[in-house]
Amino acid sequence: MNIKQLLKAEYLPISLIALIVLTRFHHFGDVLHLPDATLAVFFFAGFYRKKALLGFLLILAGLIDYAAFQNGVSDWCVSPAYAFLIPTYAAMWFAGRYCATYNDMKAMEFVKSVGLLVLAASVAFAISNSSFYLFSGRFEDLSFVDYFVRVAIYYPSYVGVSIVYGVVGLAALKLINVLSQLKSSHKAV
Repeated sequence: MNIKQLLKAEYLPISLIALIVLTRFHHFGDVLHLPDATLAVFFFAGFYRKKALLGFLLILAGLIDYAAFQNGVSDWCVSPAYAFLIPTYAAMWFAGRYCATYNDMKAMEFVKSVGLLVLAASVAFAISNSSFYLFSGRFEDLSFVDYFVRVAIYYPSYVGVSIVYGVVGLAALKLINVLSQLKSSHKAV
């Protein structure tokens, strides 16, 4: 079973939905909660290559945010810039979609996937933060350079969390692929 066959499995969307539901309420994580896995979820949703899943996850993320705001989570980040989460998450989805072309997840394909994950998460960071600066109406007296200096401290955790979730997910795909190849070779003997 290669990656394409594995991704045809019906349980992948369920695990992605569960992961976003379990982690999105607490974006930064704490002792009791895992950090937000939304970026990684959209990356792996791209592996599944179903546009309907992209739309569903966008709506689900919005509904989870709404529920969080209703339960006391600060809505300070909600502004006209919130709409730019669509291209933010789409960047991750397209990166995952491209990585899905790697059929066997050999070592070099794994490294390329992680590199693309880092690049996509960096693009997502740039889209979400620059749109917040430009359209939130909260930084009219702050230059872009000053804003960038303030938000740059969040870049390592923003991208780092995506990398951790992504590497774990890619490693799981690699492990499943190796195990299925072993099973196939064992049957052939």
